[in-house]
Amino acid sequence: MLEVAILGFLADGPLHGYELRRRVAQLSGYTRPVSDGSLYPAINRMLKRGLLDRRLEPGSAAAQRYVLSLTDAGRTELLQRLRKPADHEITDGSRFFTIMAFLSLLPDLADQHAVLRRRLEFLEEPASFFYEGERPLRVQEVADPYRRGMLVIARATSRAERAWLHDVLHAGAPDGAGDARPARTPRSLSEYAD
Repeated sequence: MLEVAILGFLADGPLHGYELRRRVAQLSGYTRPVSDGSLYPAINRMLKRGLLDRRLEPGSAAAQRYVLSLTDAGRTELLQRLRKPADHEITDGSRFFTIMAFLSLLPDLADQHAVLRRRLEFLEEPASFFYEGERPLRVQEVADPYRRGMLVIARATSRAERAWLHDVLHAGAPDGAGDARPARTPRSLSEYAD
């Protein structure tokens, strides 16, 4: 997902390496910190593959700085990865949020919605952190209060995400004129969790 984030942020325009690192770190948050030891090798691999371009630019002081930009091949790669994310990029919440951060770069609403439908299908499958044999345990079947808390939180999060996905997919359905209807805006974020 680091590559998708790099490509996605550079799709907005050229960036200095340190600014790119800051944006990627803000997107990934504390759950997946971005180190120089992972970012710069990824950038170098992408440069070698022709996905990025790097040029020197005069700095505000005497030092010059590198500016990274997306190549046509990089844009093609980004759109392909957004259009057809791997299964683990759909099922893993953090990875899916990285996809979602750049999904609007896909020019075709049908392609965007195909990705959202895959996520919705995954979320609508019965699942749990805890099982009895092959059967997922429901909240009321878990005695441990902390494990039960995990299920309560996951259930509320999943319900909110499913409600949002249904709203977006329904709102984007073409009307009689062929235009997409605007999405219904909830009165508050808690509306999705109810």
